Amino acid sequence: MKLLRLRVEQVRQFREPVEVNGLEPGLNLFAGPNESGKSTLVRAIRAAFFERFKSSGVGDLQPWGDTSAAPGVELEFEWQGERWKLSKRFLRQKRCDLEIGGRHFSGEAAEEKLAELLGYQFPGKGASKAQHWGVPGLLWIEQGEGQELRAPVAHAGHYLKSALGEGLGDIASSAGDALIARVEAERAKLLTSTGRPTGEYAEVLRQHEDAVARLETFDRDIAAYRQQVDRLAELRRLQAEDAGRPWEAYRRQAVEARERLAEVQGWRQAREREAQALAHCIASQEHGRDRQAAFARQRQELEQRAGDRDLTRQRTAELRADSPRIEDRVRLAREDYRRAEARVAQARRQARRAALAAEQERLAAEHERLEGDLARAREVQARLQSLRERLRGVQVDEAALKQLRSLDRTLAELDAVRQSAATRLAYEILPRQQIRAGDEILSGQGERLLLEPVELDIPDVGRLRIRPGGEDVADLARRRQQVRDRFDALLAGLGVRDLGQAEERARQARELGEEIRLDESRLAGLAPQGMEALSGRLDQAAQRRRAVSEALASLPPEEAGAAGAAPDEAIDEAGAERGLESARERLQAAELQAMRHEQALGLAEQAGRTAQAEWQRLQDAIQAPDRQQQEQDLAVRLAELKAQETALRQSLDELDRRIEAARPAVLEQDAQRLARAADTLAQAAEARREEAIRVQSGLEALGAHGLEEQRADQAREAEFIGRRLDELKRRAEALDLLLDLLRAGRQALTLRIQAPLQRHLNHYLQLLFPQARLDVDDDLLPERLVRAGAGGTLHEAVDGLSFGAREQMGLISRLAYADLLQEAGRPTLIILDDALVHSDHARLDGMKRVLFDAAQRHQVLLFTCHPDRWRDLGARVLEMDSLRTA
Repeated sequence: MKLLRLRVEQVRQFREPVEVNGLEPGLNLFAGPNESGKSTLVRAIRAAFFERFKSSGVGDLQPWGDTSAAPGVELEFEWQGERWKLSKRFLRQKRCDLEIGGRHFSGEAAEEKLAELLGYQFPGKGASKAQHWGVPGLLWIEQGEGQELRAPVAHAGHYLKSALGEGLGDIASSAGDALIARVEAERAKLLTSTGRPTGEYAEVLRQHEDAVARLETFDRDIAAYRQQVDRLAELRRLQAEDAGRPWEAYRRQAVEARERLAEVQGWRQAREREAQALAHCIASQEHGRDRQAAFARQRQELEQRAGDRDLTRQRTAELRADSPRIEDRVRLAREDYRRAEARVAQARRQARRAALAAEQERLAAEHERLEGDLARAREVQARLQSLRERLRGVQVDEAALKQLRSLDRTLAELDAVRQSAATRLAYEILPRQQIRAGDEILSGQGERLLLEPVELDIPDVGRLRIRPGGEDVADLARRRQQVRDRFDALLAGLGVRDLGQAEERARQARELGEEIRLDESRLAGLAPQGMEALSGRLDQAAQRRRAVSEALASLPPEEAGAAGAAPDEAIDEAGAERGLESARERLQAAELQAMRHEQALGLAEQAGRTAQAEWQRLQDAIQAPDRQQQEQDLAVRLAELKAQETALRQSLDELDRRIEAARPAVLEQDAQRLARAADTLAQAAEARREEAIRVQSGLEALGAHGLEEQRADQAREAEFIGRRLDELKRRAEALDLLLDLLRAGRQALTLRIQAPLQRHLNHYLQLLFPQARLDVDDDLLPERLVRAGAGGTLHEAVDGLSFGAREQMGLISRLAYADLLQEAGRPTLIILDDALVHSDHARLDGMKRVLFDAAQRHQVLLFTCHPDRWRDLGARVLEMDSLRTA
């Protein structure tokens, strides 16, 4: 089966017709981004085949928001040397037509013919679903469904098994399967489907585990009993050692260490008091020396203040002498700035006058151009009105003309059929004889076509009644008359005498339409926004022209002024602006210098006053009457403090030697260690006493139970259960082995029956995995992938493969089904909507080889939004954007 042409109209995003022609018999690649219409084309193909044309459940085909649309799909394909054409329209104008060669089918008959050809079903009512799609549902992969194979194979299973030529149900009803079922039933009494124990086997296994666990418990109890006997003997030996209370000696030694530590703590307190006194003495000496330094600094500062006072007086005199020069510079800079301002104003007036003059010339030219455009637009508008009036006189309804052409062809076809079906009456009448045929007199020789019943009157003989062609000719005549009546009614409605005159009017209308479109284009170029807008622009241009003239007239005449230029001298506005900016900078620099000079003078005067006040304050302090007495008293106090510091340091050294010799840290550790040792020994003796009592009680309780006798009984019971467990285990293993052998035999028979399908599967699989094999189950589903691995041959369940690998196996299986159907003489078409998107680069290269090989036998339509991944597929690429543009 080869798809030749596809046309969709008013389907989802394709509101306008989109047509695909010239499809290749092998690979065809449809490429475009998301939402470019790829899935819409796939949906249209599915609707054309699967959906009833009368179905109301296909509202998803309509463009969004357009409930009045009538989605339509046309398909042309070739099968067994004949061309099939399918036309289907849904919802608003429901119809279905199928042409096969010269045969025509319509309505439900056409749909059933397609379903019979391709191998699918229609639903009783409602929208079509996956269970109805049969073979196309298997070979047409929807987006994201490539890995799902079980349901499509189930829906197409009847057609696939019929293609195999032998039903697999015979195997299931054979004697071998009955034996397998019996073995499975016996095995199920002992093992689950996954091989886990069940029934009696599981119960005996549980009893054996419980018996072994009880034996282990007895062994642990007996070992614990023996350990406790040994522990009790050890505890009694240690209690004999505790009778001398050795911890009391450690407590006495700890008390002695605490008393010695208390004496050392008294020495530490005395040292802290001596250290505080020494710190106070040192601080007093520092304070005295600070006062002596302060007296010396005052004398140095007095000399420095005298120097500062003299410098500030000199600086103030210099600044006052420089003031007249700075004031002259500011005055000259202000005069230069005023002259630059006047020159800029004159340059701006000149520039304004020149700009208005240029605008006046431009507006005059624009006004003249708009006047010309308005005049030409009025001429074109008048000619358009005349052409439209002429068009109304000759315009013909295109739909009626199309119908008139169709009726004319029908009349010609009916006349040809009537001519072929008419009875030919050849006559040869003797001279001077004649025969009346209705209202006509026949004589001599000739021939006449009889399209209607006629009576022949033969003088002296009688009358012959001839009915040409039977009822078919009469029916043709009636049909021709009906078509003729409709043809004449259309001629009258159009006001023409024949089809030629209607065609001539249509030609004149087309020519007038072309002229109208040409003039409309010219008018749009002259007045794109309409005649009123063009006239308004002309008025606006006139108003602007008057406004510019008034503005130009209102400018004052040029005069020589402060700028120093003649009235007719052209002044460069940019140069004047630069001169003004330069004058502004000079003025700002002069004013800034004057301001800084004023600030410096004020600061200098203030500094002079401050320096004089500071010098006077220090002079008064140094010349005070009690200053000499304070310095003498301070020297005596510092000598006394120095002697006190020496005595305190000697006392501290003595205390440090005594404390270091006593080693207080060691005394503290000894007291803690000895007290802790005494407590630990006492607690351990008490714990051993309590543990001895507890162990003694436990041994008395265990000795009363007879552990050795109980263990012997339990050992005998465990041995009996173990023998029964071995019997059940051997039976389960035997049944398991027998079932595997039987299943292997049935698998061998199944493989022989499924050999054609297996051959096609392995053919494709070798292109992806050399030396690999894909096994199928009784339902023709791929079950296990057998291939070489790093550690040997790998047997992998298809359902356990990765998503991408399952997608690849699904496509390979579908291609094998297609080969099988083709060998059985069934049509095939493969549609892949964004398939293999989860394949890596290496696997994708292998799958391209698979697709290219399959395309030698089948037509493949591949839709993708990743065209770069399929560039090396060797397929014709149809861009979705180019289809829309076309």
